[in-house]
Amino acid sequence: MTDWPILSTVTFLPTLGALLIALIKGDEAAVARNARFVALWTTLITFAVSLLIWIDFNPGTADFQFTESAPWIGTTIGYRMGVDGISMLFVILTTFLMPICILASASVHKRVKEYMIAFLVLETLMIGVFCATDLFLFYVFFEAGLIPMFLIIGVWGGARRIYASFKFFLYTLLGSVLALLAILTMYFMAGTTDIPTLMAYKFPAEMQFWLWLAFFASFAVKVPMWPVHTWLPDAHVEAPTAGSVILAGVLLKMGGYGFLRFSIPMFPLASVEFAPLVFALSVIAIIYTSLVALRQEDMKKLIAYSSVAHMGFITMGTFSLTQQGVQGAILQMLSHGIVSGALFLCVGVVYDRLHTREIARYGGLVKNMPVYAVVFLFFTMATVGLPGTSGFVGEFLTLVGAYQANTWVAFFASTGLILGAAYSLSLYRRVMLGDLVKPDLMALRDLGIREIAIFVPLILVALYMGVQPGAFLHVMDASVQHLLAQQQAAVQAAASVALAP
Repeated sequence: MTDWPILSTVTFLPTLGALLIALIKGDEAAVARNARFVALWTTLITFAVSLLIWIDFNPGTADFQFTESAPWIGTTIGYRMGVDGISMLFVILTTFLMPICILASASVHKRVKEYMIAFLVLETLMIGVFCATDLFLFYVFFEAGLIPMFLIIGVWGGARRIYASFKFFLYTLLGSVLALLAILTMYFMAGTTDIPTLMAYKFPAEMQFWLWLAFFASFAVKVPMWPVHTWLPDAHVEAPTAGSVILAGVLLKMGGYGFLRFSIPMFPLASVEFAPLVFALSVIAIIYTSLVALRQEDMKKLIAYSSVAHMGFITMGTFSLTQQGVQGAILQMLSHGIVSGALFLCVGVVYDRLHTREIARYGGLVKNMPVYAVVFLFFTMATVGLPGTSGFVGEFLTLVGAYQANTWVAFFASTGLILGAAYSLSLYRRVMLGDLVKPDLMALRDLGIREIAIFVPLILVALYMGVQPGAFLHVMDASVQHLLAQQQAAVQAAASVALAP
């Protein structure tokens, strides 16, 4: 497989599918049907190719594997691709969720051809973010991903879709302007945009301070961290169901991935210095957004605020700078991608039938939708962190890492587990339990074959991650150890210089 550009293949296969869909002609119904068919098979084939990366990946090394390199702009900026034990897992997460998003888009009937093209182009850009090993190439993929998501929300979203799409675009774009300035500064200082080289480059301590802040402005918005999280509830509420799934499942993870790929290895001294700030913002996000979620009357908005709380655990674990904390953050990102995406799909099921997300409009659905009730309960328990599900392991490890770094941070963050159980179980009770008295609810049908086919893979993966987390921890172990060893060596070297006479 060393001679086969598998990363370029898995990255640009979706674009090839988008081009095929663009060539489809005929009446509107035929075009929509064929566009769905091509999009589904393109994403399935892409997922199959990405599994080859998993099968052939060597977890015993922290080096980038399946590397590709070609000249691109001048002599220093190149087309460079590669994956390590961290980025490979996010590639798999992306390709796994995309076929599910295509299947979940059956309720989209307006401009289906363009909708499928937007999703396939978005998949290429998301995979490119995790495969790029050139700083400029990463930035191109990172920023270009805003465009198809902007269109997905703005064209196929709800009543306030224009407001939500522009808010999403402006927040994330403005945050990234500073990151672009930092990239240019790093290029002029190090003379290269090669990410592995930059990870080993020793930037001056005073410059690390400013570079870290510049990247933080971009990644904090993407996560999103409090207080720059306000675009997320609006984007989720107005986005179509599949848009919410991919937004929660993959796009939010780009911020956490950026911290792991850039902030910690390239600016290790600044990461230590700013860790208390990240802890404070993370704890506020966990507690504040959990309390806000308790007061929500819109199902999607409640899950959106819960996403901000869960991402607070991720940033906390990442900047604990411990092996358990970082591994827990990565595992929590994977778990959140599965579980939060599934919860948005659960909302989409009843929204497609009743066309409302207002919690008060529901109640007693367990009586005529028992299969749906079981699925909803499973993912509610997973987001709460029930042992045996994917949500438990990630949260537990992030708290262990935070405890090693700061006991009080772990203590206050743990209150989020109680609040999370409160708003999640309250949502389930109000929607599923009680008396079934409303005539329109009595007529709702249970899950169909297509919907069951969507949820079964998500359930199996969430269970597998909960029962066998070692299968994922083993893959990332060498990369995480190398990341932290580099960071600790830089801190110790700086301390030795400071103590020298």
